[in-house]
Amino acid sequence: MSAHIVLDLSRLLWRSDRFAPTGIDRVELAYARHLIATARDRLSFAGWWQRLGLMPDDLAVALIDRLHALWSGEAVDPAVRRQVTGIVRRLRLAIALSGEAAIRRRARQVGGPLVYLLVSHYRLDRPRALARIKRAIGARFVCLIHDLIPIDYPEHVEEGDAELHRRRIDTVEQLADAVIVNSEGTKEALARHLSGRRRTLPVVVAPLGIDLTLAPTAGPSSDRPYFIYVATIESRKNHLLLLRVWERLVAELGPAAPGLVFVGRRGWQHERVIARIAGSVALHAAVREYNTLPDIAVARLLAGAIAALYPSFAEGYGLPVAEALALGVPVICSDLPELREVGRQAPEYLDAGDEGAWHRMIRDYAAPASSHRAAQLRRLAGWPAPNWEHHFALAQPLIDHPHAAEILTLRREPAVLAEPVPVTADGPARRSGAAFGGC
Repeated sequence: MSAHIVLDLSRLLWRSDRFAPTGIDRVELAYARHLIATARDRLSFAGWWQRLGLMPDDLAVALIDRLHALWSGEAVDPAVRRQVTGIVRRLRLAIALSGEAAIRRRARQVGGPLVYLLVSHYRLDRPRALARIKRAIGARFVCLIHDLIPIDYPEHVEEGDAELHRRRIDTVEQLADAVIVNSEGTKEALARHLSGRRRTLPVVVAPLGIDLTLAPTAGPSSDRPYFIYVATIESRKNHLLLLRVWERLVAELGPAAPGLVFVGRRGWQHERVIARIAGSVALHAAVREYNTLPDIAVARLLAGAIAALYPSFAEGYGLPVAEALALGVPVICSDLPELREVGRQAPEYLDAGDEGAWHRMIRDYAAPASSHRAAQLRRLAGWPAPNWEHHFALAQPLIDHPHAAEILTLRREPAVLAEPVPVTADGPARRSGAAFGGC
């Protein structure tokens, strides 16, 4: 008997006022749409607003439908935005009034096995409500961990974020019955940070799917050749390296220098990037920034680029790399294990700190007869695009059945992206990019 699923939609409830989704927003939305389509008769929705509570089914389904419409179009539709706002207002009130008692009542009505599913990190640092729900209704707790970057790279997050994320991982260790992760790199990072109180934790590695598609009517997005970087503008994403490279390119090539397009919201320490652009005549003319584009507009910009750039210092998965490659756009990215998992043999991999290497490669790609770019386009023909069908084929057994996690941990398969294995407190050391070779 498959379990009744209580899907936590707190992240989407919190982020519903945004014009465009981040990677984690996309994952929660993808899970909601998948489960509504495939498991509607055994699906409930929960969320946080002042406290943990049950969402009315019809309002939760309406929220998913309207958010998908808002974020997947070519432009933000004010009418859809107003609809989202109205639905969210009603959901928040319903959650505040219902509380955990409504979740317990739903569990009694269902009468069978339950699983509480959280695919964002929302409120993982506050485990008491989750612990009460587990005790009260006997639910398993399955969660998706996207990365451990705040712990491994505290210099690239706000003060307090590292400790916040440690509390999240403590909750995983104390309460999770099984964990889904997006990459082998995330699995290994999770293994390193388990304290040892938990000898094993069933984990399945399920690469994320791609939502971004090119509209049939999409055409050239610019008369000037350009490169593109799709990422939140924050310290970890290393935008400043690209700005230094572009200042050199403009000095060398003048009006023939390619353009640079940034797509993403402004995050932590974005001020340095914006000030650098504003203070440079060369950059001000060459760099364009978009913060609120929905999916079709982003896909159009990606498809028209010479190449997508991704000089990030650290990643849990690298969804924009997969999106660019899926649209047939060459990628130049950091040499990180997680990006090699996604890109495999296709991209150009460079040290995130080697400004000279980035300058040389970008200048090569900007040339009309670039041999490197032509070679990557040939490699792209053999690149296997990840998809949500594959993700859910791996993750669904872990969600549906109490003993599926144990079966998965006992399975032994060749070392591929989707190999599900247990995480232990003495997990393997983090691999370098070189260890992945061309895989």
